[in-house]
Amino acid sequence: MNLGKTTTLLGRLVQYTRRSTDFSVRILRGLVWPKVDLVIRLWLAQIFFVSGVLKLANWQTALYLAANEYPVSFLSPVAAAYAGVSIEVLGGVLLALGLMTRYAAVPMLILSLVIQFAYLPFDSQLFWAVLFLWYAIIGAGPISIDGLLRRGLADSALPVVPGIVRASEWVRVHVGPIYVSVLRTWLAVALLTAAFHARLDGEHWARLASWLPLDVASRLPAPIAGAGGVLLLLGVGTRYLGVAMILALFAHAMMDPRETDAVYLLMTFAIIIVHGGGSVSLDRMVAALLRRRFPQLDLRDARSLEGLPRVVIVGAGFGGISCAGALRKANATVTLVDRANYHLFQPLLYQVATAALSPGDIAAPVRQLFRDSFAVRVLLGTVTGVDPKQRVVLLKDQAIPYDYLVLATGATHSYFGKDAWAPYAPGLKRIEDALEMRRRILSAFERAEATGDAALRSSLLTFLIVGGGPTGVELAGAIAELARYGMEKEFRTFDPADARVILVQSAPRLLPAFPESLAAIAKRSLEKLRVEVLLGSRVEGIDAEGVTVNGKQIPARTVLWAAGVKASAAAQWLNVPADSAGRIKVGADLSVPGFADVYAIGDTALSNAWKGQAVPGLAPAAKQGGAYVARQIMAKLEARSSEGPFRYRHLGSLATVGRKAAVVDFGFIKLWGAPAWWLWGLVHVGFLVGMRNRMATMINWFWAYLTFRGGIRLITGEDSPRGGQ
Repeated sequence: MNLGKTTTLLGRLVQYTRRSTDFSVRILRGLVWPKVDLVIRLWLAQIFFVSGVLKLANWQTALYLAANEYPVSFLSPVAAAYAGVSIEVLGGVLLALGLMTRYAAVPMLILSLVIQFAYLPFDSQLFWAVLFLWYAIIGAGPISIDGLLRRGLADSALPVVPGIVRASEWVRVHVGPIYVSVLRTWLAVALLTAAFHARLDGEHWARLASWLPLDVASRLPAPIAGAGGVLLLLGVGTRYLGVAMILALFAHAMMDPRETDAVYLLMTFAIIIVHGGGSVSLDRMVAALLRRRFPQLDLRDARSLEGLPRVVIVGAGFGGISCAGALRKANATVTLVDRANYHLFQPLLYQVATAALSPGDIAAPVRQLFRDSFAVRVLLGTVTGVDPKQRVVLLKDQAIPYDYLVLATGATHSYFGKDAWAPYAPGLKRIEDALEMRRRILSAFERAEATGDAALRSSLLTFLIVGGGPTGVELAGAIAELARYGMEKEFRTFDPADARVILVQSAPRLLPAFPESLAAIAKRSLEKLRVEVLLGSRVEGIDAEGVTVNGKQIPARTVLWAAGVKASAAAQWLNVPADSAGRIKVGADLSVPGFADVYAIGDTALSNAWKGQAVPGLAPAAKQGGAYVARQIMAKLEARSSEGPFRYRHLGSLATVGRKAAVVDFGFIKLWGAPAWWLWGLVHVGFLVGMRNRMATMINWFWAYLTFRGGIRLITGEDSPRGGQ
């Protein structure tokens, strides 16, 4: 019995180690290597490009070198000089761009070998050859033109090209690991030779120095070089050894600052750290034996997930994504459930609603975010309830068992008991809501163009927003700018700039969460855009004809709701107390009272973790809560003490008003105007998920900013059958 328990514990330890190693390797290859690859390419490219340019500027010197220093027997000096300069200049440019990298690397490899063996041997030239051969086999990394075009070219209709790309991929997959083993062995022999150099006479040392980087290797102390050479030759702990050798090089460089070619040794060890020991190494053999003996250790095998604790996260918003991302390396399975297949950046939804951005600019498919995390399962479905006794999450057609449950279900619109207003005043929480708002806003201008009734045109061109929080302020400013600047000269029977934008706020000022001084600045900025701001005004009714405010009817065919939200039905699923907005009153560790392994975060939870105050419903708060709960779960999985109660760190509040005005409150510093607008833009772009979304958003903003021609002015969908437009 004890032996069985010991075996189980040992198996879990090995599996956890394997999972952690796999996660580290993914980080190295996905995040670190693309940058390292770019640095290596730029380093080599600038050396050769500068050399070629200098020879062009001193052509007689280039001819002399080709004729006397490193002549090529089958070429005349002039032809050799032209060939060498062409390789250096053109090859340097192509290598820097990562364009046709393999075909640029081959002639540069040949040139390096010619210089090494026909002129004076130097370690740097050996490393050039080694690195160019690497690029000839592997090609450029993701940050390159080749990386951008590779997949499309492989599936293109161009003649011959797809076959060449597929052949190159075959070489990379099958020859690359062999070359890594050869590279590792070459370095090992150099280190061992340097460690025992006292036993070699000068002649043998000189001969070996033409083939091995002995000058660089000898810079390391003999014991370190010898031990490293043995382990490197065997391929044992290759990645860890590479890190240790780099640290040893740095430490020795501080004691011996002489100019060396050690930077190339760092580059070579970087390849080994990222790509391992290659196909012929003890590391690879041991891993293969373990996978055959214990198939569950294969992290891409479903058996590797059997028996692991199960974490279920409901909701793929900021909190859910943050929690799932932090649990990637946990010794557990993670199931992320959402009714949509994308993660939405809600703070920019108003820009979709006002035709500035496309939905695809602010949303990213959830599966793509976790495509490399085998233990994370993404499930599309609508949760209908939770059975805490059976410890299952209920969907329409299945039940998902859990050991740990995280509720990150977000919030929806609240009409404060006046749900009959919903058809006439849509809120803004989903892409569908934003598209409906966009349809109503753009349709209003189109209908105003078509009608001959002045009163109807006036009501069509009146846009009323209910709610003076950040969403309401941003919507009002964006609609005003769309009317004033984005549609000029496009209509014939009216001037879009005559559109009336009204912002109704029941409180005595805008932006209640901001300091009063910034709220006043926001109000003045809106008024400069000719937005009518009605403070201390109560909405008493909304119908198809307009809005009743303080007993007065305002004819407005487009009414938008930004006044309130309520939490999802999560509290009802668990039958636990909630506040008036439906938020679950959680404990100090964000757990649901009475359910130690159930947590609520983001808009689902009411937590007084902000210096005794309620945590605001902001994206940073949800992300912090998600990361905190992930750490709590990992502490339980690893049987260690938790870190204490959750403490929300307020990073500031931001709201934008138009194309060059915003307000920012960091507590200790407050900004407004253009500086705040730039900061607002940088923060929001930084919070977007995915480089494509960031680039697309920046390009769209930049174009709209310079041309006053905004975005995606498409009317899609059908008129609401229950009122509205």
